[in-house]
Amino acid sequence: MGKILSTSMTYRPEPLKHSFGFKGGALTELWQVYVTLTMDNGTSAKGESIQSVLWSDSRVFAEQGQQMGNELMLKVTVRALELLEGMELSYPPQMLDALLPQLLDYGREITGNPELRTTFVLNAMTGVDFALWKLWRKSQGEPDFDTLFHMDIHQPKLGLIPLLTYDTSEAQIRSLAEDGCFLFKIKIGSNPGGRNDPEEMLQWDCQRLSQIHRILSGLETPWTKCGHPLYYIDANGRYDSRARLERFLAHAESIGAKERIVLLEEPFAEDNLQDVRNLGILIAADESAHCASDARHLMDEYGYSAMALKPIAKTLSVSLQVLEEARKRNVPCFCADLTVNPTMVELNKRFAAGLASLPGVKIGVFETNGAQNYVNWDRLRAMSPAHGTSWADPENSCYHLNEEYFSNDGNLWKEENT
Repeated sequence: MGKILSTSMTYRPEPLKHSFGFKGGALTELWQVYVTLTMDNGTSAKGESIQSVLWSDSRVFAEQGQQMGNELMLKVTVRALELLEGMELSYPPQMLDALLPQLLDYGREITGNPELRTTFVLNAMTGVDFALWKLWRKSQGEPDFDTLFHMDIHQPKLGLIPLLTYDTSEAQIRSLAEDGCFLFKIKIGSNPGGRNDPEEMLQWDCQRLSQIHRILSGLETPWTKCGHPLYYIDANGRYDSRARLERFLAHAESIGAKERIVLLEEPFAEDNLQDVRNLGILIAADESAHCASDARHLMDEYGYSAMALKPIAKTLSVSLQVLEEARKRNVPCFCADLTVNPTMVELNKRFAAGLASLPGVKIGVFETNGAQNYVNWDRLRAMSPAHGTSWADPENSCYHLNEEYFSNDGNLWKEENT
């Protein structure tokens, strides 16, 4: 098979248009990380990732700040590249499993956090993992996506899920709806006043849902079974109890919004897991599902009924493993974003095109909110291997995926235009 002879890495901070609030914190930039792996036979592959310390471990973000948090995550990527040099190329999930314990120990050491979340390391490994998959694919005769990953669904349309953060204005929400968006991801779990008061958080969340529902409730769309826009609520582990979550859902029901909620994601932190059965909606796991065993635990022991897949944030390898466990239980899956750049959007898009539609939705969907948030989105878009193709940009907030798209996997295997 051959060994990895050398590695290299570059990175670039990309500014955001406005403060990006979630998990009680806020980002102002996201680091784009680019890695290259070269085999001893001369074969090479590139992979990239987006660092989000706030998403992957909010405690590191709170203690270290945005700049230092990014520097620490970058050190984990550098350490992974050092460990890879001289390693024999093998099946990428096995390589990831071999590296993960060492990298987690290293991450705990440099952050000073003995309880560092595995997601922090997976986020640091995303670009490395994708480069490994590219090398593995080349070693296997370059099979297509369906063959390589055992996926047989081809969604002809994918609806764009935009993100409504704490600061997304009413005008912006209306504009997204006018553009054709029909499934809106809504961040809850705010921290008004910075006091981390769960009751203040609940009241703010209820008011925010009321505001958004007032704007969207009367609109119509052809892409949902009810004919109206739907909601995907993301709590990012901020709720402290099932009782408080039930109060939020009771408010949603009182204003007629609960029937519009397709799913509610990650209500409880992973050190505070609670049973989520019989809440009347799908409850999805995201960052708490670090691996296949975590996914099994969440579905079997706590009743989680949907899985957020993040090949662009928790590695393609982990996403495939979680998908396999969800399929065994007929649990629906979908692809969520990490505010990634256009090149990484294509990875999420191709993965999402192989998933069944969510309940209540007539077509496939996936989240992408980079265009809402990056200052330099147009420049980043021009760098994507899919730039200029019919499937690169949405039309009325839907991506149209034709036979050409699936025949070449949407240019996924081409390297970025630099």
